[in-house]
Amino acid sequence: MPEGPTIVLMKEDLQKFVGKKVIETDGSEVSQTPEIKGQILREIKTFGKQTYLIFDTIIFKIHLLMFGSYSLYKRKDIDTLRLGLAFKDGGMYFYTCSVKIVDESFLKKIDWEADVMSNDWNPEKTEKVLKENPKMIICDALMNQDIFSGVGNIIKNEALFRVGIHPESLIGNLPPKKLKEIISEARNYSFDFKKWKKANVLSKHFQIYHQKNCPKCGAEVSKKDTGKSKRTSFFCKNDQKMY
Repeated sequence: MPEGPTIVLMKEDLQKFVGKKVIETDGSEVSQTPEIKGQILREIKTFGKQTYLIFDTIIFKIHLLMFGSYSLYKRKDIDTLRLGLAFKDGGMYFYTCSVKIVDESFLKKIDWEADVMSNDWNPEKTEKVLKENPKMIICDALMNQDIFSGVGNIIKNEALFRVGIHPESLIGNLPPKKLKEIISEARNYSFDFKKWKKANVLSKHFQIYHQKNCPKCGAEVSKKDTGKSKRTSFFCKNDQKMY
């Protein structure tokens, strides 16, 4: 599943069509929205792993799920097109994804301050929420999109390794300094992720995710399905302390 930084990069790719009029439509979702033709794309917003295409009377909510993808300018020759929007100078096409229609009231309910890549990100608010959940383990908190919107399994693993916290540590046991460190690192690593992803070198910078040995001590990296979601965690028992 694409993580927040990848979605921000997608938004940057799509931004060239803001202010442009839709001249043709295609895809399995178009039959539900025949009035989209002729409308102007007013704005694109992202929240974590979700993208919102905002038109005059329609707002599309797009989630790429596990295997979703998109293309620009030309449609791919595959049968899973969910939404295709053509403009005078190109188009945007979304495949194998979730496409839903929402209204302005839906957008107003979103807590934009929870998005780790947003200018509205509020680390103090995040810290308050975490302190209110002392029995939650940190790997679950990082994957909770209501707390760290946009964080996925790569960011979770790499951020925890950077600050030396075992993924199964209880939030209530974390020293105040460590709690602040992981909150900060979730955002910091997200922007590093975006930079490396854009340069197509992301995997070359993995320190712990899908690695065999710890880059600090050389010990074998532990691999375990952790938390309520049972997502795989990679960690070093020597360099990541259990709190």
